[in-house]
Amino acid sequence: MASLSLWKIVELAVGGDASWDRILRKKSKKEKSLAGFPGLVGNTPLIELTSLSKATGCKILAKAEFLNPGGSSKDRVAKGIVEDAERRGLLKEGGTIIEGTSGSTGISLSLMARARGYRCIIVMPDDQAKEKSQLLEQFGAEVVLVKPASIVNAKHYVNEAKRLARNTEGGFFTDQFENTSNFDSHYTTTGPEIWRQTNGIVDAFVMAAGTGGTIAGTSAYLKEQNPNVQVFLADPPGSSLYNKVRSNVCYAPQQAETKVRRHRYDTIAEGVGIDRLTKNFMLAKIDDAFKVTDQEIVEMSRFLLREEGIFVGSSSGLNCVAAVRAARKLGPGHTIVTVLCDSGQRHLTKFWNEEHIREDWQLEPMATHLEFLDGATGQP
Repeated sequence: MASLSLWKIVELAVGGDASWDRILRKKSKKEKSLAGFPGLVGNTPLIELTSLSKATGCKILAKAEFLNPGGSSKDRVAKGIVEDAERRGLLKEGGTIIEGTSGSTGISLSLMARARGYRCIIVMPDDQAKEKSQLLEQFGAEVVLVKPASIVNAKHYVNEAKRLARNTEGGFFTDQFENTSNFDSHYTTTGPEIWRQTNGIVDAFVMAAGTGGTIAGTSAYLKEQNPNVQVFLADPPGSSLYNKVRSNVCYAPQQAETKVRRHRYDTIAEGVGIDRLTKNFMLAKIDDAFKVTDQEIVEMSRFLLREEGIFVGSSSGLNCVAAVRAARKLGPGHTIVTVLCDSGQRHLTKFWNEEHIREDWQLEPMATHLEFLDGATGQP
């Protein structure tokens, strides 16, 4: 409660319970209650990764998006896309939300569907961590698992979701890759939150891209506030976005898109890296990019758990490797902001399974100091 003047205290003392009741009612009217899942989305903490700050001489901050109610930054996207579709009359009472996703967006959409009373169908590749499909089913979504395929294949999970939406009465395909409500969600929330939480002191923003919504919306907002903010893309093995940023050519050196099993070239990082330019990504204001290896992603995640007590997924490890590179490029004294996308709890059977890491990926899940980044520039 706000501080009270001496005369107000006297008035309350004389007036007794009735006076206190009036002031408490007045206060309660000013405080808005949160409305379920949508009311809890966003306003996540911005935390300092002190071990990375100490190692670089910069202040490295991370948006703790795993603290959203659905456990990831995709909650913002689900909320934004659904609310926009409702305003435009694309999603009506009794409708069905349909999306093709590697997992996190589906989890967020399933919770948003629950909150709004919609049916939800999620199509996803069957090689994702099983925790994701289990959560989806627990949250009431109907899960359709498909074999991994290239985007040019009609059986790709996104294309299958489109087909289901066309053939489902009242079906709405959220289209997270091409629907710019994704961009808007981060332009209106993530960007402003970072600007406010840093008091406008931010020199660089570092982020990987899957749909491209986070890096696009956030970069656009931050650069509107200060055009000197540097934006760096963190890109995993096999993705073509690094080449797009650095050379303005979109290709993956490992193999052609039409011949790959799942993404162009498998990477341990789920949900990030892509071989095509989405509408959301094309809105991004990116200055430079860093290529990050799977081994670096694995080691950074273990480093964060050991040094910071933070348990995150693969994309967060990817972002933090690139944040260190950005800090080293800019030099000491700068403020670098990145994103911790989701918790490691969604990756127990794969990314945090030591046997899987060693046998299936031939990687070594060590928790060393930052020596694994020494001499690595991320620019082959």
